Amino acid sequence: MKVTQVALCPTDASTAAGRPALTPELLAATGARYSRSNDGLETILAKIDPQNLDKSVDSIFKMIDYGHQSIADMAPVALFMDGVSMWLAYHIWSLCPLAGGQESSTRYIKLSSENLPDAAEIGIPEALREEWTSAMKTALDAYETALQFWEGVARENLAVTRIPASLLNDSSEKAQKTVARMRRNYAFDRARYFLPAALKTNVMMVQSARAWVSLCQNLLSHPLPEAQRLGNLIRGELALAAPRLLKHATAQNSMCRGIKRELNQVRGDAEVAFDQKRVWPQEAEVKAHLWVADWNADDAEIDLELHDNRYAYIGPTLRMLPVKFSWYGAAFADIRDLNRHRTGSKNCPFLPLGFYGARDQHQNIETLKPLLDMGATLSARARDLFRENGRADFVYWILLGTQFYFEHTTTADKFIYEAELRTGVGAHYRYAQHLRDVLELWYQKFPATRGLILEGSAEPE
Repeated sequence: MKVTQVALCPTDASTAAGRPALTPELLAATGARYSRSNDGLETILAKIDPQNLDKSVDSIFKMIDYGHQSIADMAPVALFMDGVSMWLAYHIWSLCPLAGGQESSTRYIKLSSENLPDAAEIGIPEALREEWTSAMKTALDAYETALQFWEGVARENLAVTRIPASLLNDSSEKAQKTVARMRRNYAFDRARYFLPAALKTNVMMVQSARAWVSLCQNLLSHPLPEAQRLGNLIRGELALAAPRLLKHATAQNSMCRGIKRELNQVRGDAEVAFDQKRVWPQEAEVKAHLWVADWNADDAEIDLELHDNRYAYIGPTLRMLPVKFSWYGAAFADIRDLNRHRTGSKNCPFLPLGFYGARDQHQNIETLKPLLDMGATLSARARDLFRENGRADFVYWILLGTQFYFEHTTTADKFIYEAELRTGVGAHYRYAQHLRDVLELWYQKFPATRGLILEGSAEPE
C-alpha cells in the first residue's frame, strides 16, 4: 500500500498573467482573512513573505486562532492511494461523498492473483489463512472462466452487447475504439461478480484538508488493520500539505465505539436470521423500494418542463422533495458504483443475503453453474464467520457478487440525475436495471413525469 500527495502548481498562463500561487494552508488562511478584513485580496497577499510561505500562515494570518473547522475546507489536497482493497475503497467513498476522484475500474481492467493481498497483511486470523487463500484463488479461477465464457457469447452474437448501430456502422477510429471498449465491457461486466472484494485497487481523491482529517479519524478508529494502515499513510502525506491540521487526525473514542456498535447491530440481525432458520438462497431476489414525501404530483411535471438534458434546469419542488430508494439483494459490485453518487446519505448493512453471478444474462448457463455454486457458498461462509465471531475482517471473504441491502436518501432532483446517468448507453446493465426498477415505482407516484425524465440518455461510458 502506498499513498502519495500530489501538489498543484500554476499553469504557464496563470504565471504569465501574474496570478498568485499559494500553498493549501496559505490559501485557507487567505480565505479566512476575508472574514476579518474588507481590504481585498491584494492587501492580504502583500503581507505574505514569498521566501517563507509556511511562516506566513502562522505569523500573519494565525489560522489556528480562527477556530472554525470550516477554514480547513479551503485547503485542497490531492492524494493517490495505491493498493487498497476494493472493500476499503468502497468504505472510503462512503465516507467522502463530496470528494472528486477516480478508482481503477473492474469494467475496464482485467484483474488477477497479482492483485490479491497477503492474508496476514489484512488481518485474516492465522487459523483461517490457508482456507481464505485457497477460496480467493478459486474465485479468481472462476473469474477467468466466466470472462472467457462471456467473451465467447459476445463473439457468437454481437447483438447481445447492445452496441448502437450508429457506432457499429461508423468506420472512424474513435467509433471503432468505442465499439471495442463496449465489447470488452460486456464480458467484464458479467465476469466481475466472481472477483474477491479483497483484491487491491487504486484510488485518487481530491478534497479539502478537513475532509482528509475526518477520513483519518474514521480509518484510525476502525478495527481493520488495513484501514488503520491507510489512515496513518494519509496522515503522513497530509503533513506535507496541511501540517497544522494533523493534531486532529487521530483515532476518536466515539468513532471506535460507534463502528463497533454498528457491527454488533448487523451481527444481531444475522443472529435473528439464523435463529429463524431462513433458507440461504443461492441468489436473493432483488426488491426495489421507493419512499417519497407527500407532495402535489402536478408540481413534479411542471418542474421538468425545461429539463432537456440531465444537467438542465429542474424546478424547486423536486429540488426540495425528500426521496429514499433502496434495493434488497444488490450485488456489492453494483453497490460500489451506486455508492459513488455524491449527494445525500447511503447505508449498506454488511449482512450477506445471497450471490449474483449474471445467471439471468444467458439461457444456457450450465457452464457457469459450478462457479455460481462456489460464489453462493463463499458468500454464506462470510455471513457465518461474521455471525460466529463478529470480526470485521469477514468483509475480505465476500465477492463482488455477494448481495446486500443498500439504500440512498437524497432529494428528487438528485435521484433523477442518477437515474438518467446510470441508464445510458454503455451503462453497466445491472445497476441500470436497478434504477429502472425504482423509476417504475416513481412513475406510479408521478405518472405525468414519464417521458420527461431522460431515462437512458447518457453517452457511452
